Amino acid sequence: MSNGQYNVYAEKCPTRQALDRIADKWTALIVGLLGQRTHRFGELRRGIEGISHKVLSQNLQSLERDGLVLRKPIPTVPPTVEYSLTALGETLVEPLAAIRDWAERHIEQVEASRDAYVRGTSTDAASVTSGRFRETERSTRRS
Repeated sequence: MSNGQYNVYAEKCPTRQALDRIADKWTALIVGLLGQRTHRFGELRRGIEGISHKVLSQNLQSLERDGLVLRKPIPTVPPTVEYSLTALGETLVEPLAAIRDWAERHIEQVEASRDAYVRGTSTDAASVTSGRFRETERSTRRS
């Protein structure tokens, strides 16, 4: 709930800290896995390719500090820890899933635009989506 006093576009607004947290790629991936079920640290690390032990630890601590993740130590030998989303963390599952889905659906368009930018040509999303860009590319490469 917003009481109208926050403005994420204002330089000193504390909402920028929340935006920094949720706009982070590791947060999107961690929340995605924890949105499925509770995980142990090693399960999270194996589930998110490319994340280091240190980065996962730091992100889990930040997510716990911000009230998004619950850390539950289990008294076993050796000790284990389980991570799950809090009620607040659950509110991020759907919006972050939409962002992950968008990335998977549109990566080809993004890559085509990047390639065109490097070549000094321009594209628009509509031409990339419709396939006109690829047809133009093929004919340009042949000549």
